[in-house]
Amino acid sequence: MAIVLYLIGMSKAKSTRDRAVLLALLKSIRTGAGLTQAEMARKLGQPQSFVSKYESGERRLDVLELRQVCRAGSILMAEFVRRLEAGAE
Repeated sequence: MAIVLYLIGMSKAKSTRDRAVLLALLKSIRTGAGLTQAEMARKLGQPQSFVSKYESGERRLDVLELRQVCRAGSILMAEFVRRLEAGAE
C-alpha cells in the first residue's frame, strides 16, 4: 500500500516546485552514486524503465520503494528527507 500525503491549502505553484525538487533529488541520488539508470535498476531488481519513470514523475514511489532507492544510492532516508526539505523551502 502506498502512503499518500495530502496537503490542504498548498498552492499549485508550490506543489509544482516541490515536485520538481523531489524529481531532481531522486536523479541526484543516482548520479551522485555514479550510477546509470540501468545500473540503479539492477541494484533495485527492476527494469531500467522503472528508474526512468520515477525520475520523470510518471511513476510515484511508495515509502518502501523510496527506502530501496536511498539504500541503492548509498544515502540514508533521513538525509534524503533533509535534502528534500532544504530544497523545498
